[in-house]
Amino acid sequence: MSRDSSSVGGTAAATAPTAPHILDRNLAKTRTSETSLSAFAYVFAEMIQYSQKRVSGVEDLEKRSVGSRLLSPFLANFGHRVGLRELELTLWREKNPKRETRVLQMLIFINSVIWKSLFGKPADSLQKSTDNEDEYMLTDNDPVILKYISLPKELGSFNAGAFMAGIVEAVLDGCHFVSSSVNYLGVDTDKKKKASRVTAHSTASDTAPNSMTLLIKFDKSVLQRERTFDGK
Repeated sequence: MSRDSSSVGGTAAATAPTAPHILDRNLAKTRTSETSLSAFAYVFAEMIQYSQKRVSGVEDLEKRSVGSRLLSPFLANFGHRVGLRELELTLWREKNPKRETRVLQMLIFINSVIWKSLFGKPADSLQKSTDNEDEYMLTDNDPVILKYISLPKELGSFNAGAFMAGIVEAVLDGCHFVSSSVNYLGVDTDKKKKASRVTAHSTASDTAPNSMTLLIKFDKSVLQRERTFDGK
């Protein structure tokens, strides 16, 4: 009896079902699945520490560098990689995918579809600047990535939202939009056309202490294209 039981047990162990490999999962079925917030917070904190050890200042930590350090693993670079893959995945899942060519429709797509896919909800607001026609602002009053972020005094000016800025930048890049490279004071740093650049800014208030706004400044060629579409 003991011999038979052992045999049956061995067969059961050998034929026990195993979970499918992550690369074998159906992408359509994982559309509504969520990632543990604590797991994401841990990974994101490690990303910040990893990047912090490889930069010389806060600005380098937030932004992608130029020249030979272009591929350095800074936060915006991490976000850019995520954004390109998110765009590809989102368009694959859409029933009737199309590449937006108008500025407003492109930003609405980011504000609603991309944001909801990544963070479970649309961004809180999308606004056009009243001072500059080439500037738009995307605001999230309670960004998930900042939920467990606390900064020491020496990094007081650091904004972890650079990761989200990199995501938006990548989506615009993937859809062939061009913008001006701007610094954190809104001053042009390069007159040459570059891939889309987006900057993150804290807009904290008493009611929304973690509120963050992404500033997008488009190149004049994009505005000219808009006028062409409008027949002007």
